[in-house]
Amino acid sequence: MKIVMADDEAMIRAGVRAILAADPEITVVAEAADGREAVEQVRAHRPDLVLLDIRMPKMDGISAAMEIRRLAPETGIIMLTTFGEDEYIAAALGNGASGFLLKSGDPRELIAGIHAVAQGAAFLSPQVARRVITELAKGGGGRMTRSAQARQRIETLTTREREVLELLAAGLSNAEIAKRLHVVEGTVKAYVSAILTRLEIRNRVQAAILAYEAGIVEGLA
Repeated sequence: MKIVMADDEAMIRAGVRAILAADPEITVVAEAADGREAVEQVRAHRPDLVLLDIRMPKMDGISAAMEIRRLAPETGIIMLTTFGEDEYIAAALGNGASGFLLKSGDPRELIAGIHAVAQGAAFLSPQVARRVITELAKGGGGRMTRSAQARQRIETLTTREREVLELLAAGLSNAEIAKRLHVVEGTVKAYVSAILTRLEIRNRVQAAILAYEAGIVEGLA
């Protein structure tokens, strides 16, 4: 799979490239030192996935993610950053990222995250997943209100779309969902697209959060 990575620190880019070189299925086709350059590299190479730092000059990672989502919606986006604050997590996931990883994490998480997002799944580092779930669980009445609203939205789905949503939220890739439901992968992709459109959400991470709020899964992958 083809990867573009963007970070304003050359040493970080070199370290990430070394980690990715250990996986024969991954090829880094371009690097960028700022968000604007990252968008241009995606335009030029049409990679399967782009790794973005959040704080970069000229254009930050969040803005770059928004532009890449508009320019190349088929390209997966992973935020790889030192910043795990809630505002960054929410902004990244709300603007098209399917993965959020911390640079301080295990290098194996990076490889796993890339493969997961490339296969159509979502991936959060364990620390980030805990933050998201904790935030969702806060605030008694507010949590109950969100749960009711989430359940109401999910009721608009067909029975098969709900099945796909449950498996998606459990962290399964499109291929794994297809195998579980005994259908072809293209059919799953069509269901996922329909689910995102019907629920008016942008990506699989938001779908997983909505499913968690509705109580149809117990956690995020």
